[in-house]
Amino acid sequence: MSGHSKWATTKHKKAVIDAKRGKLFAKLIKNVEVAARLGGGDPAGNPTLYDAIQKAKKSSVPNDNIDRAVKRGSGAESGGADYETIMYEAYGPAGVAMLIECLTDNRNRSASDVRVAVTRNGGTMADVGSVQRLFSRKGVVTVPKQQGGRDISDDELLEAALEAGLEEVDDDGDVWEAVCDPNDTVEVRKAIEAAGLDYDSSEVQFVASFDQEVDQLEVAQKVLRIIDALEDSDDVQNVYTNLDFTQEVAEALESED
Repeated sequence: MSGHSKWATTKHKKAVIDAKRGKLFAKLIKNVEVAARLGGGDPAGNPTLYDAIQKAKKSSVPNDNIDRAVKRGSGAESGGADYETIMYEAYGPAGVAMLIECLTDNRNRSASDVRVAVTRNGGTMADVGSVQRLFSRKGVVTVPKQQGGRDISDDELLEAALEAGLEEVDDDGDVWEAVCDPNDTVEVRKAIEAAGLDYDSSEVQFVASFDQEVDQLEVAQKVLRIIDALEDSDDVQNVYTNLDFTQEVAEALESED
């Protein structure tokens, strides 16, 4: 995905830490519940639910937790919350654009959490639409480069899914990102599976139209502090940015871990 290749490893390490804290699990479960509420509890007839379940399973969320989320969302079990999606927009240091997607049952809490996370860490909230116009909705299927003891090439992915609507394959560290129109996401994912390839996730995301390169370590650290603070909020599901690091900054960040 545009703007993400230089910090894929950093994101991966953070994802592992989040999983240990339970933050990631909770957000994946929420996705499953909402998908079941919107499209029904049968994954075979609800591709969004199918992909949400697969993503949760690949992140080692227990099956019992997933099943209960499906039941809550579909109404088969009580206790489901009335979640809604809200987008917030902000700028970090060096003009890094941030699109913040929340899934919440309390608008006031979400707005407060986002504003505090952004402003206390050196960012500024942006006017509605000023950041979102820099992003477009795309289907993104992430595919590990190493599978079954061999390397998967971008050409192999293109050959597998081009006719299904695949537009481009982007390098994101240890994985390829197969990018397509949002409406083609399911078909591209199915084509990749049909070719005998595994995938990590399949979902619709916001992809930046251009990268904002950061070439100073101190600035990069400030931007990452905002992202960390945002992702600590239970309501924040995704933080999309056009952040890109120079190779020197990426290596400096890696050496800190």
